[in-house]
Amino acid sequence: MKDSGMKLIAPRNNWYPLTWSRDVTRALGCHRILGIDLVVYRSEAGEPIALDDVCPHRLAPLSIGKLKGDAIECGYHGMTFARDGRCIRIPGQPIIPPNARVPSYPLHEKMGLVWIWPGDPALADPALIYDLPQYGQPDWHAAHGDALRIGTNYLNLADNLCDPAHVSFVHLSTLGNAASEEIPVEHTVNARGVLVWRWINDAPPIPLFAKYGSFTGHVDRWHYYDYRAPSIAVIDFGSAEAGAIADPEQRDAGLRIFACHFITPVDDHSCIDHWLHVRNFALNDPDVDQRLHADFRIAFNEDKEILERIEQVDRARPGFKRIRLGIDVAPQRMRRIVERMVAEEAEPRAAIPAE
Repeated sequence: MKDSGMKLIAPRNNWYPLTWSRDVTRALGCHRILGIDLVVYRSEAGEPIALDDVCPHRLAPLSIGKLKGDAIECGYHGMTFARDGRCIRIPGQPIIPPNARVPSYPLHEKMGLVWIWPGDPALADPALIYDLPQYGQPDWHAAHGDALRIGTNYLNLADNLCDPAHVSFVHLSTLGNAASEEIPVEHTVNARGVLVWRWINDAPPIPLFAKYGSFTGHVDRWHYYDYRAPSIAVIDFGSAEAGAIADPEQRDAGLRIFACHFITPVDDHSCIDHWLHVRNFALNDPDVDQRLHADFRIAFNEDKEILERIEQVDRARPGFKRIRLGIDVAPQRMRRIVERMVAEEAEPRAAIPAE
C-alpha cells in the first residue's frame, strides 16, 4: 500500500490523555504517544510514572524488565533506573556515567484519566488540563467508557468530531435521523478551539433519546461540538419536548449528555479515543450506564469503520485532490489552529496568523 505521507502534526507542550487511571498498576505497561514508546506504572505510593521505554545500553525495552521498588531493572543487563529516569545501578560497575538516564514525563490524573505532558517539563501546569464543569457535580453523573483504537491520524478523528453533518448518515441507529439532513451548521472560532452547533426543532427524537426520554411527540434537539486543540472534543447534545426550551442556554431543562472524546495521538496513522459521558438523567442507575455504553460503542465503531476505510484510500491515493464543502470550514479551521500551535512552539515569531 502506498503512503499518503500524512505526518503527525501535534504540539509537544500540551497535556494529552495517555490511558485510563484504572489501567495503570504496579505492573509495567506499554503505551505509545506522538511516536514515543513509554513504560508506565505506579509507584509504591500510588503515583503514576512514565519513562521512555528503552534502556540506553542495548535498547532493550524497559517494559520487559522488573520493578524494584519505584525503579525499573532492565531485563537484559540489570541496569536500574529511578522514577526520574536516572540510572542508579550498573551491575559490576560502580561508576555510573552521567548520560546513563532515560527521559521521564510529567503525569497528572483527572477525570479518570492519566494525562501526560510530552514537552518542556517546566511548562507542565496541571491547571491547563481540560475541565468539564459538570463532571463530578451533584446533578450530573459521569460514566467512563472505553479506549477505542482507530487506524487513522488523530486529526482525521478530530475532523469527524467537528462535524455534526455526518451524524445524519452514519449514526441512524443511535445519534441521528433524516430530520437533520438539510439543517445547516454554524460555528465560531477562538485561539484554542472551534465550536460547531445546530438545532433541529420540532422533529422526531433520535433513537437514543427516544429510548431514554419517553417523549410522546416531536422534540427540539441540539448538537454542540466543542473542539479544544489539539486533541479534545466534547459533544453537548440533548433533547426536550418541542417548544419547552425558549433560551438555548437553558439546555439543562432537557435530557442532556456530554460525550467526551479525549484523543491520544499514537503515531502518524493511529490514535486512541478515550471516551466517557456525563449526563443529567438516571443519575444512580448503573443499568443505564451499561445500556448507554452499548449504544455509544455502536456509534463510535461506526466512526472507526468509516475513518479507517478513508485512511486506506488516502494512503493508496497520495496527492488526490479533494473537493471542499461548506461543512468543511470548521474542520479546516481546527487544523489551522493546530498548525499555528506547532509553529509557535518551533519559533514563536513564525506563528501562523489566526483566522
